[in-house]
Amino acid sequence: MGLDLPNDNLIRGPLPEAHLDRLVDAVNARVDRGELKVMLLTGASRGIGHATAKLFSEAGWRIISCARQPFDGERCPWEAGNDDHFQVDLGDHRMLPRAITEVKKRLAGAPLHALVNNAGVSPKTPTGDRMTSLTTSTDTWMRVFHLNLVAPILLAQGLFDELRAASGSIVNVTSIAGSRVHPFAGSAYATSKAALASLTRELAHDYAPHGIRVNAIAPGEIRTDMLSPDAEARVVASIPLRRVGTPDEVAKVIFFLCSDAASYVTGAEVPINGGQHL
Repeated sequence: MGLDLPNDNLIRGPLPEAHLDRLVDAVNARVDRGELKVMLLTGASRGIGHATAKLFSEAGWRIISCARQPFDGERCPWEAGNDDHFQVDLGDHRMLPRAITEVKKRLAGAPLHALVNNAGVSPKTPTGDRMTSLTTSTDTWMRVFHLNLVAPILLAQGLFDELRAASGSIVNVTSIAGSRVHPFAGSAYATSKAALASLTRELAHDYAPHGIRVNAIAPGEIRTDMLSPDAEARVVASIPLRRVGTPDEVAKVIFFLCSDAASYVTGAEVPINGGQHL
């Protein structure tokens, strides 16, 4: 499964720097003994994906990443990042066999401890407004569903043997928009995320007999490139904690779900939204 956390304080709130230091030391000791953990992370170049890669890398994990953009060594200073990154458009389902082949080549027979399906797209109108079910074209529906739903399905299927060998963990990134009409996220994005939440339950049921756990996280308003300052100001009043979240806060929940601390957690969708769902 994943990485043992030093104590349960790490899952009750933000990860203190002192705890993270002890965690990194513990994991590095395992790495020295040849017990290297490996994850595949999609959409690693910015936002939640970037924060997730950084946290796992600091904890001693090897990060295999893919995105439409090339690797940026200045922004992403994790070890072997350039060698373990490959460019691919996961929104084109014809590219998925190539992506799976690339991952298997980099694993070279080693097990895969975590698959984090983070890549996603939320298209807007030319003026930046949400795209409704009345205004979304067929091509847009297909593009959104291919990236947000079909890619996670095919990656999980294609890397099943590698995940089973590690008793690994899959984490799907859904959204608060999957359970309510959202002021910014369009219809195609929202329904694709609702479908991804349903897929998480199905995969959890089907993969559990093989020792693979499957969970989802459902972020609310997180301070990324997708959230403009105007949008942030508009939504803060509806959040009980009266602030938006940070990518680091989301990454820590993903880390927990991939760790041995979550060894009896599967089929869950964890809301990360400051109470906005209440």
